Amino acid sequence: MSRPVTIFTGQWADLPFEELCQKVSAWGYDGVEIACWGDHMDVRKAATDPAYVAEKKRILKKYNLGCWALGAHLAGQCVGDRYDERINAFAPDALKGKPEDIRKWATEEMKYTAQAAKNMGCSVVTGFMGSPIWAFWYSFPPTTEEMIAKGFQQILDVWTPILDEFDKQRVKFALEVHATEIAYDLYTAQQLLETFKGRPALGFNFDPSHLVWQGVQPHIFIREFPDKIYHVHMKDVGVTVDGKAGILGSHLPFGDLRRGWNFRSLGHGSVNFEEIIRELNAANYTGPLSVEWEDNGMEREFGAQEAVEFVKKINFSPSTIAFDSDMKK
Repeated sequence: MSRPVTIFTGQWADLPFEELCQKVSAWGYDGVEIACWGDHMDVRKAATDPAYVAEKKRILKKYNLGCWALGAHLAGQCVGDRYDERINAFAPDALKGKPEDIRKWATEEMKYTAQAAKNMGCSVVTGFMGSPIWAFWYSFPPTTEEMIAKGFQQILDVWTPILDEFDKQRVKFALEVHATEIAYDLYTAQQLLETFKGRPALGFNFDPSHLVWQGVQPHIFIREFPDKIYHVHMKDVGVTVDGKAGILGSHLPFGDLRRGWNFRSLGHGSVNFEEIIRELNAANYTGPLSVEWEDNGMEREFGAQEAVEFVKKINFSPSTIAFDSDMKK
């Protein structure tokens, strides 16, 4: 299949960009989905400094890698989230503890990200939007419909100016449907699209791992929104509820084997990737299949190499003929 197999660099941001590109190329990937943190991508420089962009492209070309998307999860989270001290980890030091200043910075950062993506030749930015109402997911204390509607309206208000810039740059934003986001399952994703009136600039970064542990069938999500799948993460999760731990995590850290679920390297979890590929084929999705590698129980370079082989093996094309078209009656 012609879909390129890439890797998201977010989990590798401790490595210099060129060092990672050298490894990624050697492992057999076609390209990278560049995270906008670490030294991998400074969006303000990429938006304003042609020499900075030229250097990134030089490194990619040196290792025969493409780039179809930037990942802006951290700044995006700061735009729409209900503030608490955890957000400080994503913000510049001078802004920590200043919610409105953080939101203003994040809004500007996302606008720069659209410009950076255009300059890098990318058509999509993946990321998060945050949520002012995630804390209300369980309806006690009572959560009213008005509170939920207000939360979606807040996201509309803060993200509309950002998406205006995305339109200007002819770049799309792909929300990763994910716990803590305004859209975290099929129905909230549907409500988000309705809130934005189907705005073309806004679609989804499909990631099955965040759906499976909730009990949502990922391939059904693709079938529901075939025209809104702007990017795809290949990521696995193992659901291991055992009568002691449920799906809420038990306040145990990722990787703890007592949890009811953990992210797993591709092919080692509960995700049915064949059904996903079949639905992507039906949706005529031809963009990247981007490995987001997370597995606290496996050495990461071993996992990343194994993952690219897994994706290439399952990245099959749809049939171009009907198998019984020549049968005679």
